[in-house]
Amino acid sequence: MHEELKYWYLRDHKLFRTLSFGQIKQLCIITGFKKAQKGEIIYFSSSDVPRIFLLKKGTIKIVAVDEDGNETIKDIIQKGDLFGELTLETDDQTNEYAKVLSDDVAICSFLMADFEDLLLRNPSLALSYTKFVGLKMKRIKNSYSNLISKDAKTRLFQFLKDWAEKEGKKEGNKVVIENYLTQNDIAQIICTSRQTATQLLNEMETNGTLIYNRKEIVISDISKL
Repeated sequence: MHEELKYWYLRDHKLFRTLSFGQIKQLCIITGFKKAQKGEIIYFSSSDVPRIFLLKKGTIKIVAVDEDGNETIKDIIQKGDLFGELTLETDDQTNEYAKVLSDDVAICSFLMADFEDLLLRNPSLALSYTKFVGLKMKRIKNSYSNLISKDAKTRLFQFLKDWAEKEGKKEGNKVVIENYLTQNDIAQIICTSRQTATQLLNEMETNGTLIYNRKEIVISDISKL
């Protein structure tokens, strides 16, 4: 059953659409498959066997750890995204891990060496992969630019708008987002203190902009953010 799942997971991903039926069947042979539950850690950058991961279901967070052991959320990974050793180079200076945020996830993974070989044998796939990673790096760069140039309130509004656009269920201007982030998670993502994030969310609740709880975030009028 896993082989059939892997085939359709890979077939449906835009990165692999240039491959033929036979090529994807061959790809299934070198592809690992894993399901994980909320709170489970599924990837360490310090692993002796570097891998590239493809998230097929659920949501995870990438957490960076500095020399003092302080943790910061580096990225939120959603369905269809890649993570792991995306540059195809191991970085001894980077210390990060991936942790499951949603109730369950499904992941395909490739050994970095196998994936490199796959790219060498399929130039069209290599081009697609270069574009895919380039767009991801551009998004991260833009995110950092926003953090530098905007205040905490503006960063929170922008984060909520982006989150609502990607995952929110819309009813006119009202948007409901399934909440899998703590206030501390949100604070780390927008690079502010937990106290500031809590204060801003409380202010938004007081003025009727949103309703926040552990299960969901309800934005009454997304156009006002």
